[in-house]
Amino acid sequence: MNIIRFISRRYLFSKKHISLISILTGISIGGITIGTALLIVILSVFNGFFDVIRGYLLSFDPDIRVERTSESTMLYNQDLMDDVRAHKEVVSLTPFVSGKVMLAFQNGRNEVISVRGVDAENDQIFRDLEDSREEAEYDISVQNGKPGTVISEALVNRYRLEPGDEIAMLSPSGMRRALTQFSAPRVSRFEVRNSYDTHQIIAGDVAYIGIVAAQRLFNMRNEITGFDIQLTDTDHAETVKADLQEILGPEYTIETWYDLQKPLYDVMYLEKWGSYFILMIIVLVAVLNIVGSLTMIVIQKKRDIGVLISMGMTPKKIKKIFQSQGLQIGLIGCVIGGVIGILLTLAQQEFGLVKLSSSFIIDAYPVAIQMSDIVIVLIGTMLLCLLASWYPAARAAAVEPADAVRDE
Repeated sequence: MNIIRFISRRYLFSKKHISLISILTGISIGGITIGTALLIVILSVFNGFFDVIRGYLLSFDPDIRVERTSESTMLYNQDLMDDVRAHKEVVSLTPFVSGKVMLAFQNGRNEVISVRGVDAENDQIFRDLEDSREEAEYDISVQNGKPGTVISEALVNRYRLEPGDEIAMLSPSGMRRALTQFSAPRVSRFEVRNSYDTHQIIAGDVAYIGIVAAQRLFNMRNEITGFDIQLTDTDHAETVKADLQEILGPEYTIETWYDLQKPLYDVMYLEKWGSYFILMIIVLVAVLNIVGSLTMIVIQKKRDIGVLISMGMTPKKIKKIFQSQGLQIGLIGCVIGGVIGILLTLAQQEFGLVKLSSSFIIDAYPVAIQMSDIVIVLIGTMLLCLLASWYPAARAAAVEPADAVRDE
């Protein structure tokens, strides 16, 4: 039998009567329990929102995007693309053309928007947009001499557009040619075929057109802006990025899904861990009660400590007795709080108990449990408990046997 653990347990959970020490110990355990449960639930909510936002943004962003480092366009190089496709993690590779255009209307209203030229049959992002709307057909091919376009729901509502309406687009190269050659600007007309909804997450409006029409609009012959890559597993993007950088060299800029929306993802991580440190204050308050309760135990058991030392127990072992008490308080609070936090998270995940006040893609708070978060919460709490027991343990180890007996 471990004598240190036995004595610490007897001191901590005395069955004789309920005293102030017992009350302080109960408050400490209760505070650690509440703090641990809250930390697990809150971190799980942040994980849930991160997964929802990432999943939604990945319907607009690829796993990896490749563009030229020093130029806005690149030549369409089939051999280079075949080298990239040969990577075992690459599922698909699709070129695209993107740029800014001026959207012109007959009433004189103009607006600058982004245009993305895609291969409608193979571009995964474009296909995901189509799949996100029931019974929607995104046809941007040329029909009756008119190329088609799919625009955002915001543009449709702002200008009261309907399928079949025409919109005129003027590219910067077209405006530049008009100014330098003193001629009328070349305007490209597109037929609105359908629309998509961004739920106000993506800043700005994007019009999707065919890649050939985009090359003609931006006066690009055998050139593209870059190409998007879809992987077997999105979480492997950083590893694949390093591999592709060796293949392509520094002439190409390779960005993962995280890089494309880095400010947003960084803010979400900052909020998550900021909340973690703020909520740890609850645990810290409970831990301060440990200092008080253990110090009172040291004072109450001063004679016992003196007897133990006189019987041959070293100050180091005396110190371990009270450190063991702090760890036991922390362990009990962590176990109970961890179980409560996980159960609450699973209940929210399964039944959506807490609803969002406004509809935003989802109607209830999303949650996702990550074992790494639980480990960090438990380790942080146990370290605080260990630190809290240091002062009472050091005080107990400094007790002189003669003084302890004489004081009694």
